[in-house]
Amino acid sequence: MFITIVIVIIALLLIFLYASIKILREYERGVIFTLGRYTGTKGPGLILLYPFIQQMVRVDLRVVVDEVPPQDVISRDNVSVKVSAVIYLRVVDPEKAIIQVSNYLSATSQLAQTTLRWVLGKHDLDQMLAERDKLNADIQDVLDKQTEGWGIKVSNVELKRIDLDESMVRAIARQAEAERERRAKIINAEGEQQAAQKLVEAARILGDVPQAMQLRYLGTLFDISNERGSTIVFPFPMELLEAFTGLRQQRTPPPAPDAHA
Repeated sequence: MFITIVIVIIALLLIFLYASIKILREYERGVIFTLGRYTGTKGPGLILLYPFIQQMVRVDLRVVVDEVPPQDVISRDNVSVKVSAVIYLRVVDPEKAIIQVSNYLSATSQLAQTTLRWVLGKHDLDQMLAERDKLNADIQDVLDKQTEGWGIKVSNVELKRIDLDESMVRAIARQAEAERERRAKIINAEGEQQAAQKLVEAARILGDVPQAMQLRYLGTLFDISNERGSTIVFPFPMELLEAFTGLRQQRTPPPAPDAHA
């Protein structure tokens, strides 16, 4: 009988110690409730509680990574896309995280889904694809303001994937191809314009100096003469012939006067 009493006492002491002694790690905090009322936040280290009178709820202060499942989003230009994201959050006020919301992780995840659809729905598809950093900041700012009352800090939001249906992918490909063709035509037209301007300038120079036109003509004949396997008939300009004739007349001496005259 005595041995049984001793065993019962030891068991009660162990239960008492187990219920009264808690050890919290560096990244943990304990929200203490005494007879159901909040009486403080303790930790880290060794925590002593009154058994059956006080209860403690552990709260992890480390950053939690929560993946937002793909959401159907309709952009401002009426394009349907599937968008998934990742949010990074942590508890900054353990009291609010336990008292103000029943499950802060689930609540933040659900809020992130609705916020994602709301923010992205105000932007065009091109903005979704090209301005991800700005969209991430907008979503993070909205979430952080709404979760502040829960003692939650949303430190970062990253859009993970933006998926388009097959028809939209083909339409974007056609649009990109048309844009490349437009740019190629513009570049070609600009090249033609610059070449025409240079030709006009060259024509003005050659028109002011006739000898330059003749030299250009002779240079063209020389280039053509180097071509093999073809016979080319090229008109000879009368201006060049008159120039050579005038030069010959200047070099030919006049005839001597007749002695019998």
